[in-house]
Amino acid sequence: MLRTEDPTAAPTRPAPSAILSQTRVVAVLRAQHAMDYSPVIDALRDGGVLSIELTLSTPGVWEELPRLRQRFGDAVELGVGTVTTVGEAVTALDLGAAYIVTPVTDPEIVTVCTQRGVPVFPGGLTPTELHSGWRLGATAVKVFPASTVGPGYVSQLRGPFPDIQVIPSGGVEIDDVPGWIRAGALAVSLGGPLLGDAFKGGSLRTLTERARRVRGLVDEAGSR
Repeated sequence: MLRTEDPTAAPTRPAPSAILSQTRVVAVLRAQHAMDYSPVIDALRDGGVLSIELTLSTPGVWEELPRLRQRFGDAVELGVGTVTTVGEAVTALDLGAAYIVTPVTDPEIVTVCTQRGVPVFPGGLTPTELHSGWRLGATAVKVFPASTVGPGYVSQLRGPFPDIQVIPSGGVEIDDVPGWIRAGALAVSLGGPLLGDAFKGGSLRTLTERARRVRGLVDEAGSR
């Protein structure tokens, strides 16, 4: 009998990395230039935040990503965020990005990542947007901007979509972290509240302390 593929079959969903599953924090880096990233990544690593999103709104990411991968090796995972075109996604994947993050739900971007087995986190806010990304095979969907809805939104989404995995991003404060984790978020994504003034000459030691605090909040909330 001739066997044909089921067009309704779910796509293969790349699993979250071991690093993300264990640490449950993504640090979102934006700076004047990607050459400024390395010491900040050092400080984050020392504080236990090991999943680093390099945003394309920062110049120089393409040039610095291979250098950063060589320097940090397996100690951290380096993803690329603010990806808005398939071309950007392909370039990031070719350069070895550990995952891809988008501010919107673009089916072509999600598909190119799932076909290569790389975790992808498409952004959305409405149930329609978030379910669309999840149905396409996203590893998790990014609720963006998360500050407009709050942690209770995860519980509401789990009603019609019980298996959906969520990462809040945008306006997530450090004190908000436990609420999101207890609500069932796969991880939390933090930018300014975690990074503070680190890219403006601020204390990297203080950044490490903030990173440790965030990890402590995540670990405590996740154990309840």
